Parts: sequence; C-alpha cells; structure tokens
Amino acid sequence: MKALDAKLPPVLEKYTSNIETNWQPTDLLPDPASPDFHEAVREMQGLALEMSYDLWVTLIGDTITEEALPTYEAWVINAEGVDQIGKNNWSKWLRTWTGEENRHGDVLNKYLYLSGVVNMKEMEVTTQHLIADGFDPGMGDDPYKNFVYTSFQEIATNVSHRRTATFSKQSGNIQLAKICGMIAADEMRHANAYITFIKLILEMDPDGLMIAFNDMMRRGITMPAHFMRESGSPQGVAFEHFSDCAQELGVYTTHDYVDIYDRLLKEWDIANISGLSAEGEKAREQVMKRPALIKRIADRVKKPREPHRFKWVSDKLS
Repeated sequence: MKALDAKLPPVLEKYTSNIETNWQPTDLLPDPASPDFHEAVREMQGLALEMSYDLWVTLIGDTITEEALPTYEAWVINAEGVDQIGKNNWSKWLRTWTGEENRHGDVLNKYLYLSGVVNMKEMEVTTQHLIADGFDPGMGDDPYKNFVYTSFQEIATNVSHRRTATFSKQSGNIQLAKICGMIAADEMRHANAYITFIKLILEMDPDGLMIAFNDMMRRGITMPAHFMRESGSPQGVAFEHFSDCAQELGVYTTHDYVDIYDRLLKEWDIANISGLSAEGEKAREQVMKRPALIKRIADRVKKPREPHRFKWVSDKLS
C-alpha cells in the first residue's frame, strides 16, 4: 500500500473538486434570507405533489443511504494502509471524499424538509437506526476488496441518482432533477477515482487484486443500506421494500447490477490480463463467467412486490 500511496497525487488532483469553487447545498435551495423564499417553498411543495409515491420512496431511501455517511467513513478508514492520524495520500483522499459526500445527504435532507410531503421524524429514526446498526460489506480491512466495492458502489449510486433526476424532470421538477444530477456527477467522479486505484493495483499486484475481485463478486455486492428499517420494524425489512420499489420504478434494477459488473470487467481489461498464478487465473476465469450467470438468474426470477406503505411518506401522496 505504501508503493501505491506514492502514485496517488496525480489521481487525487484529477478527481478531487476545489472546495472554494465547488457546489454547496445552499446553491441549489431557496435562500431563507430572500424575500422570495416563501414563494419558492410553495412552488417546491406544489411540484412535490406531482411526483409519484414510488419516486418519493426511492428519493427518501437514497437520502437515508447518503445520511449514513459516518458509518461508511468509519469502515473505509479502517482499511489497511489508511493512516487515520497521518498525512498519507489515502487519509487525504478519505477526508476529501467524506467532505464531498457529506453534501449529498445535506442537500437532500433540506429538500425533503421543505417539500412538505415527508414525515421527517420517521425518516430521521430510520437514518439513526441505519447508523447504529452498522454496516458489513464482508471485506474486513482488505484494501483491494474495499476498492473493488467502492468502484462498484459509486457507479450504482450514480445510476440511482441519475435515474431519479430523469424521473423528476419528467414530472416537471427541474430543481430536484438538478440536485440529483449534481449528486450523480459526484458519484461518477468518485467511481472513476476508485477505478483508477484498481488499475494502479493491477500494475503492481494483479494476482492479489484478481483473487480479491473474485471473492467480492462471489459474495455479491451488499448495498450500503441493507440494514435499513422503519420505526418498530425488524432490521432490513424497509430495505427489501425500498429495493422492490426502486426495481419496479426502474431507478436501480438487477440488470443494472450486471451492467456495472460488465463495465468494471472492461474498465480493468480483465479478459486480457496475463501472467497470473494458477490461483489468480482461476479467479479471473470465475470473475469473467459470473455476470452471465447472474443475468440468467435475474431473467428467470420475477419477485412479486409486496404491498407496503412507508412511514416516511406523508398521506398527501397516494
């Protein structure tokens, strides 16, 4: 990891935004000091009623996922090679990434608060549960597995926010579409950084990376909010309903999972990696075969959606 750390400065410079000039939540929301503030909020609330119930559920679920940032930072900072109190490039990246990610939950939370159609207390309870329940993506402190996971997950969040932006625009909510679009762009930039980290690792330790990649995909990529629950409900139940909603609406589907997997295979040119050990080659072969298997299963399994009314959403929405 020390050798890899030395290669990071150009990557960080390319994929890190300028704090002084980058967007902040206040750039995308009504200004409380403006004489037009109340009129702007009334317009927001009117547009909120034009959005579908399913779109609101996915937006709230995405917000809760973003709001659980303390859990994700605590997990990444424990990866081997990240100096929690030092000044190495890994710790610099993590702090910068955390600051950029923090804006996502911040702007979405404020938007939901002003929308008038969200039960904020219930949403806040779910968020606190999600942080308290923790997060176990199954990779321990292995940095290779961490970066495979984050490469995949950042693309997945890009897809989710980008699609939410599209559906919001279709409903006439240009402001929300812009917010989700800005977040999606951040997530893609972060994904590109993590993808580049993996490319650097492949130059130095292709065997180790291939074995880690295969292990992560064999286990499956666990979504960050997989423990999501509503008040008075068991752990993970709300996430199942949220996932069903996102799948049915088309915000994030099983086929997106396969598409992201295929994209990473191409990004890292896994098909053409050579010079591996017998174990590494076996892992490469398994990695290459798995997307087709997942797709076949996804095509066969059509899970019926169970009726569920989320406590997060106001009765104003049918």
